[in-house]
Amino acid sequence: MTQKNTQRRLHGGNILVSSLLAQRVDRVFCVPGESYLPVLDALHDVGDKIDLVVCRQEGGAANMADAYGKLTGRPGVCFVTRGPGATNASTGVHTAFQDSTPMVLFVGQVGSQIKDREAFQEVDFKAMFSPLAKWAAEISDVSRIPEYVHRAFQTAMAGRPGPVVLALPEDVLSDEVFEMIEACRPAEPTCAAPAPQQLVRLQEMVEMAERPLMIVGGGGWSGQTGRAVEAFAERFGVAIASSLRCQDYVCNAHPNYIGHLGIGADPALAEQVRKSDLLIVLGARLGEMTTAGYTLIKPPYSKNKLVHIYPDPEELGHVYQSDLPINAASAEMAKALALLEPKGRGDTAWIAAAHGDYKASLTIPQSDRDLDMAEVVARLRDTLPDDTIVTSGAGNYTGWVHAYWPFDTFRSQLAPTSGAMGYGVPAAVAAKLTCPERTVVAFAGDGCFLMNSQELATAAQYDLKILFIVVNNAMYGTIRMHQERNYPGRTVGTDLRNPDFAVLAQAYGLHGERVAHIDQFDAALQRALAAPGSALIELVVDSDAISFRTTIAAMQKKAKA
Repeated sequence: MTQKNTQRRLHGGNILVSSLLAQRVDRVFCVPGESYLPVLDALHDVGDKIDLVVCRQEGGAANMADAYGKLTGRPGVCFVTRGPGATNASTGVHTAFQDSTPMVLFVGQVGSQIKDREAFQEVDFKAMFSPLAKWAAEISDVSRIPEYVHRAFQTAMAGRPGPVVLALPEDVLSDEVFEMIEACRPAEPTCAAPAPQQLVRLQEMVEMAERPLMIVGGGGWSGQTGRAVEAFAERFGVAIASSLRCQDYVCNAHPNYIGHLGIGADPALAEQVRKSDLLIVLGARLGEMTTAGYTLIKPPYSKNKLVHIYPDPEELGHVYQSDLPINAASAEMAKALALLEPKGRGDTAWIAAAHGDYKASLTIPQSDRDLDMAEVVARLRDTLPDDTIVTSGAGNYTGWVHAYWPFDTFRSQLAPTSGAMGYGVPAAVAAKLTCPERTVVAFAGDGCFLMNSQELATAAQYDLKILFIVVNNAMYGTIRMHQERNYPGRTVGTDLRNPDFAVLAQAYGLHGERVAHIDQFDAALQRALAAPGSALIELVVDSDAISFRTTIAAMQKKAKA
């Protein structure tokens, strides 16, 4: 007599969700789509283990996954449907790639039996995402789902972290199998470490240098890494600067911190880079923004001696041919630096002076404008907790945040080094979901805000308390600035006719106010903070204040000279 097989049959969606649980996934961001219905069905059964966050547009969902990856160091997970769902999400994938953020994007795909017919919403996702992701693949066999998921998570965290894209054909997700498929093992980060002889050489170079300067950035960072770097800098007399939008990697109040090499870096800091006789670049690629268009540090040979420490060996020598290339993750390098003991320390008076210059740069300049962004940022910084998470997208308004908001805690800044607009609002949603005990404030320009403002609905749906600051100058300010500089008197296409942002927020059920004068701001801020849910403050600013460095009037005067 044969024993009856009573095993329950599972579809591919069940296998995929079980594989996510094996990878310790606790939150998924998505816009639902019919192309991955079996996955949604399987998520229904694990609602107590995986929090499903339903977003309003795939670009917002992908940005939320990126923000989650930045905050946790584990891959942010996003599900979108085929065709327009994937193309909408591609901006978030590009941001994760340039920002070295671990992320896994799952994309529904047409059934295998109708592929290559340009079926409804069909796209070759492997071809589409290959330039934007560390790995892009399609699962063609339900039994291999655990294998692909493990590799996706392993790849996302290995070496230089980044995004992975997996396409999911409908038939693979709906295929049924017995429960005998072995679950995948949890992926773990793999980190290269420096060789002993490299550490010896590095110490020799630091102790021979008169003005050693470290530039920190990139992925794979942590608060512990930052503290180890600060301790190394103290012991060896090394100054620290941060690369674009990485100010929160070390405490900005630390006496060895001298500033931020972002867009429009402080001239005093740029001069310190030029004067430095040794640059130690830890985790940063030395990209276009950090190097002022590759002029501050010129490739392929820096005039400064250069130690480049990076987790991906292919990046070393890619742009800059350094004196000492070290293939190592920032965390592993920081651990090694913590064990080094100096034989002596040179003159560090220049570091104290440079730190003084940085502190002086935080001084709010006098302004006769009704509403000055520097004053707004300073008042927010004084009012909100030290560990507040600040999010922003791209645009000239970010310059005031970077210039006048000192960061003390990792991770307290979420901003795209890719320069993608529309990031701040969804990033704030992910931040509040991930760190509910912390205050979250999102900055956005009017153009930047409208690219993903629909995610206010997500904030409202999940009862999140976030402060949104919308800077309204009625223009695409960055592009207007470039037009004024390069084509004076010929501005076009940059004016914006905006809605009443405060009323828009109210339509979503949020507290909303409009502020046009600094005297109104403090009371509006207190009302926003006292609101039971999220709040939005619209700042109506003078369009002449085109950036924190200059004005339209000054640019036009220069053009006529």
